[in-house]
Amino acid sequence: MRRKNQLTLPPQVRDALHLSEGDEVQFTIHPDRSVTLRGMTAIPADQRWFWTQEWQASEREASAQIAAGDLHVYDDMATLFAELA
Repeated sequence: MRRKNQLTLPPQVRDALHLSEGDEVQFTIHPDRSVTLRGMTAIPADQRWFWTQEWQASEREASAQIAAGDLHVYDDMATLFAELA
């Protein structure tokens, strides 16, 4: 434990959890005073859009439509684009 309550994870722990600088970790304290450490890899900046609430809501909606069979398969791109226009 360092000053300001910082601690350094040993390389074996970092490697086992696939952690690198900028990643977050979560500590869970159990009633017997044991602690579980869970690594949470940071989402790359160029992929954050996929994990926004709005995008995930659209993903769930699309998945529900597909599961219900509510989709149309186009035989050619011209027909698809004509219907989008």
